[in-house]
Amino acid sequence: MKRKVVDEALEEAKALGIRNILALRGDPPREEEYRQDTKNGQVEKEVKQNNEEFMWAIDLVRYIRQKYGDFFCIGVATYPEGHADESHPVEQSYGQDLPYLIEKIQAGAEFLVTQFFFDVNTYTRFEKMLREHKSGVFQKVPIIPGLLPIQNYRILKRTTKLAHCRIPPGLLETLEPVKADDEEVKRKGIDAICDIIREIQAIKSDRPRGFHFYTLNLEKVVGSILEKCELIPPLRPILSDKDPSAIDDSTAKPNGIRDTSSHSPNGVPQLRKPSDLPTSRRPSISSNHLTTTHRSSSPSQSTHLSTNQTISTASREATWDDYPNGRFGDARSPAFGIPTSYSPCSLPCTPAQARDLWGEPNSLSAITHLFASHLSGNSPSQLPWSDDSSPTLSPETTLIREHLLALTTSRNWWTIASQPAVDSLPSTDPIHGWGPAKGFVFQKPFVEFFCPVSDWHSSLRPYLQSPSIAPKVSYYAGHPSALFESSEKSEAVHAVTWGSFLGKEIATATMVEEVSFRAWCEEAFGRWEEWARYCRSGEARGFLRSCKEDLVLVNVIGHAYKEGEGGRLWEILKEAAKRERERVDGEKG
Repeated sequence: MKRKVVDEALEEAKALGIRNILALRGDPPREEEYRQDTKNGQVEKEVKQNNEEFMWAIDLVRYIRQKYGDFFCIGVATYPEGHADESHPVEQSYGQDLPYLIEKIQAGAEFLVTQFFFDVNTYTRFEKMLREHKSGVFQKVPIIPGLLPIQNYRILKRTTKLAHCRIPPGLLETLEPVKADDEEVKRKGIDAICDIIREIQAIKSDRPRGFHFYTLNLEKVVGSILEKCELIPPLRPILSDKDPSAIDDSTAKPNGIRDTSSHSPNGVPQLRKPSDLPTSRRPSISSNHLTTTHRSSSPSQSTHLSTNQTISTASREATWDDYPNGRFGDARSPAFGIPTSYSPCSLPCTPAQARDLWGEPNSLSAITHLFASHLSGNSPSQLPWSDDSSPTLSPETTLIREHLLALTTSRNWWTIASQPAVDSLPSTDPIHGWGPAKGFVFQKPFVEFFCPVSDWHSSLRPYLQSPSIAPKVSYYAGHPSALFESSEKSEAVHAVTWGSFLGKEIATATMVEEVSFRAWCEEAFGRWEEWARYCRSGEARGFLRSCKEDLVLVNVIGHAYKEGEGGRLWEILKEAAKRERERVDGEKG
């Protein structure tokens, strides 16, 4: 990162009265991550200049301390289970990190924020080790445990995998039976995090305990945890600006984080009562599946929490979504788009893993083989557009596998997302069910795939627009730099997965609309470029970049979902592929 950017950020923080800074290394520069040299064998000079001053977090700590003295209270990250990156994918241990952590404290860091964890015993051993370390540097340093509220089962598994964080078997056993019911997962997750907090609070300490929550832009569960664990201080009326006790003196507390809050009897910023806050009722916008190759249609982000004693008043008054938004969510949400990795790229794995999984393809047939093998349940277990590395396809994808394989192998239409039609199945159905029990779920069939631009213009689009077909489908097609077309008005929103549950409004779990499609289209094509960067072969890089330029991303929704009608979408696409094949054969003949 350029020094100018760092200076501007620090000056703005100082002007705003922000005194607590968390100094992180952040993501490595892309050129260094890919280890991809320029033509003359050297990493570009500008890249090196941009990053040579702040290669590591300690460089940033030293710089801030040197330039600003004691104005900022600087924190750094630490890892109770050990830092994990491509260098140490398996053998992670905090023993490897300790020398670097000591250097950061000696350079001027004043507090630690941990990576999230779920194993309290691991954390307590870690804190004890730091407090008793022979260097003595950690004796009075505040250590702030990082906690990840459990929003749903799939995101829990995904984020812990990315962070190399262990989930205790007992927690998995608690969540596994209810993993398709987000409402119940949230409740059990609240209890689990509260148990962790209470165990940590029981650890003897001569300083106040604090906690850092990784919210993923979702605050409702956090609010419930705060109230259930009584971490929110007693409420009192807001004081006027003229009240002396409301004045911020921004004093620095010894051996601790600088206080920029209003004075209060317990030193904690006071909150307004929920009844004092303006309330606004908004339509329920549920979030949806993560972007994945042939995702399961069991929407992990599907239903809304009930108003009961577990879900508190503060949570009910919140205005953000109940559930994290993935690819098929509302793009207006603060939580739209789930983090899929902690690296600057969007692919679901490291460069070395990508090369092992996908090789370095240099032809259409090689790409088609990868997709077909994946759809057949063989290796690779994930593709560049997957969100996880489940060793098997979702059960419902196997129900439409023959249709997906036909599109992939007959015309090189490479499918990356799909679901079959479902008509009023019980919410407890082992394949399609989601949400609370005693409900019913519905799905319109859809499929999303890459196809050649020539196929789209010559056959597929004309057929979808034909008078006999147009009323039966809706479509979106796009390329980040050259194309966007749709059968729908820009404000149209298509619910393709929804459910009806006792005592609740209809819950829309998966939707397709223009804003989110455009956003995903840009990322989906970006993954071709990321994949190309992973390749060492110049031929493979060139081929994958040509795919990025020569393809169009298409999403087709079939409106027939009633029993006996769900296969119409696949018949329509099969006929479109047939017409394109006949057109090409005719040109050759």
